[in-house]
Amino acid sequence: MNKPTLLILAAGIGSRYGGNKQIEGFGPHGETIIEYSIFDAIRAGFGKVVFIVRQEILETVKEIFLPKLEGKIEVDFVVQTLNSLVPEEYRAPDRKKPYGTGHAVLCAKEVINEPFAVINADDFYGKEAFEALGTFLKDDVKENLHCMVGYALKNVLSENGTVSRGVCETNEHFQLIGMTERTAIAREGDEIVSREENDPLVIAPDTPVSMNCWGFHPSFFEEADRIWKAFLPENKDNIKSEFYIPSVANTLIEEKKANIAILEGGKTWFGVTYPEDKPVVVAALKRLHEAGDYPDHLWE
Repeated sequence: MNKPTLLILAAGIGSRYGGNKQIEGFGPHGETIIEYSIFDAIRAGFGKVVFIVRQEILETVKEIFLPKLEGKIEVDFVVQTLNSLVPEEYRAPDRKKPYGTGHAVLCAKEVINEPFAVINADDFYGKEAFEALGTFLKDDVKENLHCMVGYALKNVLSENGTVSRGVCETNEHFQLIGMTERTAIAREGDEIVSREENDPLVIAPDTPVSMNCWGFHPSFFEEADRIWKAFLPENKDNIKSEFYIPSVANTLIEEKKANIAILEGGKTWFGVTYPEDKPVVVAALKRLHEAGDYPDHLWE
């Protein structure tokens, strides 16, 4: 089997952060968060990386990453636009942004033919996550068996504001039964509370959540495309509709078309949602370098 591919979702606008956090330096020598994910993926046996980007940052992303990755891993780029894969009759002139993570993944269907992982560009997932993904995608993945790296909710909060997380329900085999997107999650005293529309819900600290760290058999593209084609006519008048990966996963589970194993590689996570998160991330990366988890310069 071919080496797995790493698909990086880097087309987000970063409205709460106020800038292109995908290409901002956070490491001791200006390394982006993406670089740590790629470094860990290479160590875990991945053979290709595909960037999903907006047209306006495409050349900048190429300038940053191609010189560093030359000779280390195969690299490809895909542009996600507002109307990518959207037939003329479903295009909304008032829509402001693309349809979300599921849409972004589908944009890469022409350049990926092997098992692949999907991650966010602005999240640090930890080497254990890529080790777990690499093993699963090389040894266990099937047309009806995909995976997701699970993280305990208590470990994936921000001290600088609320977050949204995909809260998972699992069966006795630690497979995903379903996922519910919970918004406005934050610590309140000794509890973790989601105040979606001011209706408070207390969530157990060790509840597994999705940080958009997935592993898929390439047959996922065909199934996602089928669901996408049903989604478009149903949402043609909703300019804020989103086509998310968890929605596709939930549909496949409900239709009994696939199972999704939750892997235990979610040991370390940090990410950038708010500007105030940056010094926390910078300090965390510095500690990892000092501990020897990463060389002083990643690519030397």
